[in-house]
Amino acid sequence: MPIPESAVCQGQVTAGPGGAMTDEVGVITGDLTVRTTQLADRLIGVTVQYTGAEEWYTLTGSPAAVPDEGLEGFHEAVLAAVALGGEATVP
Repeated sequence: MPIPESAVCQGQVTAGPGGAMTDEVGVITGDLTVRTTQLADRLIGVTVQYTGAEEWYTLTGSPAAVPDEGLEGFHEAVLAAVALGGEATVP
């Protein structure tokens, strides 16, 4: 069953000093695209990519439980964390 469009948030951010930590390749820096996706069992998956690239990487700490603020609020928190850098992970 496909995920409804409303169950995905995507945005661009420039990673702060120290970048964002991924499971696959470690820290990535620079201009990034962040995607948060509603998964089964009330979980949210977070992936990141270098903006314009094809490869997506799992942000360390993903998947996470859906918080009270829901998918959009969680997505904004992830963008803020990546913008701060410091090897950002899922907040």
